[in-house]
Amino acid sequence: MQRHAVRSKASPDQNAPVVSGSGVGKTFASGTVIALEDAGFSVPKGRFNSLVGPSGCGKSTLLRLISGLIEPTSGSLQVHGEEVTKPRQDVAMMFQRATLLEWRTAIENVLLPSEIGGRVTSEDRTRAMELLKLVGLGDFAFSFPAQLSGGMQQRVALARLLQTGADVLLLDEPFGALDEFTRERLNVELLRIVTEIEATTIFVTHNIAEAIFLADEVYVMTPRPGRIAKIIDVPFDRPRELSIQTSPEFNHLVEEARDILGAH
Repeated sequence: MQRHAVRSKASPDQNAPVVSGSGVGKTFASGTVIALEDAGFSVPKGRFNSLVGPSGCGKSTLLRLISGLIEPTSGSLQVHGEEVTKPRQDVAMMFQRATLLEWRTAIENVLLPSEIGGRVTSEDRTRAMELLKLVGLGDFAFSFPAQLSGGMQQRVALARLLQTGADVLLLDEPFGALDEFTRERLNVELLRIVTEIEATTIFVTHNIAEAIFLADEVYVMTPRPGRIAKIIDVPFDRPRELSIQTSPEFNHLVEEARDILGAH
């Protein structure tokens, strides 16, 4: 039986948390809707963690808390050892829809974070072009969104995310609206890119196999009020190929996650 390479053990410095939470909770609607309850987690530098669970379990809420878009009702949430109280420049978020500006070309969309920062330098333009090449769109830099497929638009959105220079990347089902073939290809590309730039990444999905394929750790969440029921360690090293999903080790992890979700 063919076995896939297991992940190398991290050094003590690499185990220092970049994103961490203790007892994190969030309540909406004047205290009547508990979206997230008593969440505790720690994500070291360069790690890729997935959040998987049913709709309404607090996955997206947790991303928004980490991004500083909303404030927790309870608990402590830190990025780089600092309490999160507002949006941070070292944290960037990508959503399910590309939300590109239709009247701007691909490279002009990628340059938006630089423009918001005050001005666009020649270095910014060079980096934007390099990022488009990195996501496989170097030949489409001057194309408008209407001229690009859905998968290509998401690649532009990913390049725009990277243009921020943030070292913490939050992705909320970024490929959920795409067909399975395109989604799988982009998952492989995403894993390659975040490994190359050593970004600390948290990825939300409903798809158990996707969560395990991408992640170093999978946080399996319960229905609302959302709690982290279990953290599953994924031992496979990077880079990964789609063929890993046919291995007995991979399928064992999928079944483990399913059992956890079915038990709550």
